[in-house]
Amino acid sequence: MKKIVIALVTLIAFAACTDNFIETNQNPYQISDELLKQDFNLVGSPFSNMIFNLNGHQIEEDLCSDNWMGYMGTPTDFVGNVNNTTYYIRWNTYWNRVYGSVMSPSKQVIQLAKDNNLPMFATWAKLIRIFAVSKLTGVHGPVIYSQYGTTANSIAYDKESDLYPLFFKQLDSIQTDFNANKEYTGYKKFDPSQYGGSIPRWQKLVNSLRLRLAMRISKVDPAMAKTQGEKALADPAGLITTNADNFINSLNGNKIPVAQICYEWDDTRMGAVMESFLVGLKDGRISKYFAPMTNAALYADHPSVPYKGVRNGAYIKAKADHVPFSKVSEDFQTVQTRRNFTAAEVAFLKAEAGLRGWTGAGDPKTNYEEGIKLSFADWGAGGVDAYLADATSKPISYVDPIDARNNFTAASTITVAWNNADSNELKLEKIITQKYLNTFTNTQEAWVDFRRTGYPKIPPVAKNDSNGDWGVITANEWIKRMPFVNAERTGNTAAVADAVSKMGTGAKDDIATRLWWDTGKAANF
Repeated sequence: MKKIVIALVTLIAFAACTDNFIETNQNPYQISDELLKQDFNLVGSPFSNMIFNLNGHQIEEDLCSDNWMGYMGTPTDFVGNVNNTTYYIRWNTYWNRVYGSVMSPSKQVIQLAKDNNLPMFATWAKLIRIFAVSKLTGVHGPVIYSQYGTTANSIAYDKESDLYPLFFKQLDSIQTDFNANKEYTGYKKFDPSQYGGSIPRWQKLVNSLRLRLAMRISKVDPAMAKTQGEKALADPAGLITTNADNFINSLNGNKIPVAQICYEWDDTRMGAVMESFLVGLKDGRISKYFAPMTNAALYADHPSVPYKGVRNGAYIKAKADHVPFSKVSEDFQTVQTRRNFTAAEVAFLKAEAGLRGWTGAGDPKTNYEEGIKLSFADWGAGGVDAYLADATSKPISYVDPIDARNNFTAASTITVAWNNADSNELKLEKIITQKYLNTFTNTQEAWVDFRRTGYPKIPPVAKNDSNGDWGVITANEWIKRMPFVNAERTGNTAAVADAVSKMGTGAKDDIATRLWWDTGKAANF
C-alpha cells in the first residue's frame, strides 16, 4: 500500500559559543539557537506540523472511519479483502501520529516557552494537545495524557471519566490566558490556520471544542455535560458561528489525502451510504463531494443522478470491478487544507443542546436549519431553500451493479424538513444525519456521534471478518473502538492491562468493547 511520507519537525541544532565565534564561524546552513529566538521561531516553528498531524491519511482515516461510516468505500481487495474495513485490524497508526508528531513536539514547545519566558506559546501548545488527544481517546478509550513525559518503566493511562474533567479544567486555564492577552500577535507568523494568529478567533475554537466534548459525554454524565455545554454557550468570546471562523488548517503544501488516495492510487471511491442519503434526499452537496460517472449502466437504479458508491465493508473480488464508481470531486485535486471544526457543526451541536434543555442553546429548529445553510454555503452548493422544505424525499436503498451481496435496504426513513411535532428522538436523528453529511473529509467525529447516538442509521458492513484475534462484532452491530497499538501491548504491558480494567467489567482490548460515553442505550432522551 502506498502511504504519504510526512516530514516530522526538524530537530533544532544547539550551538553554545562566544559571540565573536558565532559571527565569524556560523554555518550558513545551520539554524542557531540565537537565530531561532528571533521572532519567537524557537517555539513557533513546530505548530504548523503539530496542527497538520491532527488528522491522518489512508490507514488512519480512509481505511477506518471513512469506510466504517460509509463516506468512502475501497475498491481494492487489500490483504485478500480481509482488513480494517471488514473488521479485521491490519493498520492501527493514529496513536503513533498523535504521540510522535503532536505530543512530543508540544512537550518541547512547552519547556522552551518556559525557558524563554514565552508563556502564550505554552498555552497554544496545550490547546493543540487537547484537540489531538480528545480525538485519540475517541478511537481507543483510555490514553496516556496526564502522565505523558514521565520516565517510569510503565506509564499509566488516564481513565476516560478522568480525562474529560481534565480537558475542561485545562480549557478553562487556556481561555483565561487568552482573555488576558487578546491583542497578542506572537502567533501570527506561525499559525497555519485561517485564524492568522488572532487570539479572539482561537477563543471561539476553545468554546466550540468544549461544546463538542460536553455533548460527547451527554448520555454518560448529563450533569457535567450540561454544565460544560452551558459554559461554552455563555462565554463572551463566543463560538464558531460563521464560515469565516471555521477552523481550517494548511496541509503544508500536500494535497488533501482523499484526493491522492482516489486519483493517484485508485484505492477509494464514494461510499454507498453517502449515495443513499445524498441521492435520496436530493442533496445539492453531492456534486461538491463526488464526481459524476459516464457509464449509465452502473447507476441504472437512479438514472438521472450519475453517482455510484462502494458499500462499507464490501465484498471485493477484483479492484477493476469497482474502480469505475464515483471518485471524489475533481475540485479536491487542488485542495491543500482540512476542515477541522466548522460553524455548521456548532449549529448542529446547539440544535442538540436545545433538545437537551441546555440554557443558551437557542431553538433547535433554527439551529438545525442554520447548520444546513452554513454547510451548503461552506461547500458552495445551491438549492438550500428547497432542500430545507422537502418533506417527502427519503434515503434510497443501495444497489451494487457488480455484486448483489453488497446491496442494502435504507434503514433511515427521515426527510429533511423540520417538524416540531416529531419526537425528540426523530429530531435528533435529523440533526445528526445532517451533521454527518456536513462532516465529509473529517469523519472521525461522525464515528463518535454514531456510537454515541446510533445516528445516522447506516447498514452494518457487508462482509464481517471480525474474530477472536481482534474481537467479534456480532451481526447487525458495528465496530466500537480500535485496540491499543502493539508497541504498547508489548512495551507497556502492565499499563495496558490497567487501562483495559478502567473500561469496565468484562472489558477487553478489542474492537467490541464500548468506550465510556458509548452507553449502548438506544434511547437518547
